[in-house]
Amino acid sequence: MDKITTIALQRLVIFKDLNIETINLLTEKANLVDMEKGKTIFIDKDEVKQIYIVVTGKVSLYKISESGQKKVIFILDQGSLINEVILDDLSASINCEAFEKGKLLVFAKNDFLDIMKQDFELTKNVLNSFAIKVRRLYRQMKNTTTLNMEKKLAAKLWKLSKDYGQEVEEGVVINLKITITYLADMFGCARETTSRALKKLEDSGLIITKGRKIIIPDRSELAKYFKSCD
Repeated sequence: MDKITTIALQRLVIFKDLNIETINLLTEKANLVDMEKGKTIFIDKDEVKQIYIVVTGKVSLYKISESGQKKVIFILDQGSLINEVILDDLSASINCEAFEKGKLLVFAKNDFLDIMKQDFELTKNVLNSFAIKVRRLYRQMKNTTTLNMEKKLAAKLWKLSKDYGQEVEEGVVINLKITITYLADMFGCARETTSRALKKLEDSGLIITKGRKIIIPDRSELAKYFKSCD
């Protein structure tokens, strides 16, 4: 395993505002590991003894239903703490795999907990990471219960364009290589259902598809669509 530099570690948002003693200790205890696209990091019910943080690339957290349907809950990128929920000594409650090639920072759970005890700023950052995920889940629950498929998809694409959008001549491109299958996994529904909803949004001029890239010509118009009552 490789090691991370102190400077590189300080750039990660999860480690913001920490004193230099904590940064040095984290650098000493951390290992840097490669992840290939599609690699399983851990699975539901695993006894995970490590804390994982994304350094480069992205990972996805997902659940598998009783019928075998995959549902992606989160896509996490640089600086994200992946599995703060295992700090309660219970097994993992979700699956994690590499969405794309990158690097992970890995800590032994007990080492990380010991450092949290020494620096409350780190504990606050971990709690904030957890709170962000909870708020995102609340939004997902709201959209799941109140919107039809086209509006659910529009809301998801709006959020992805906010998180991973890049300005281009035609609007904002979502800078992720997302297949229709992967979009379907985000909703836990059939590929065909997602494909039909995507086509309706494209026919309405709310999105443009180019290969695996999706462009939002006007994010405000997309927001009006999924927030409308009709």
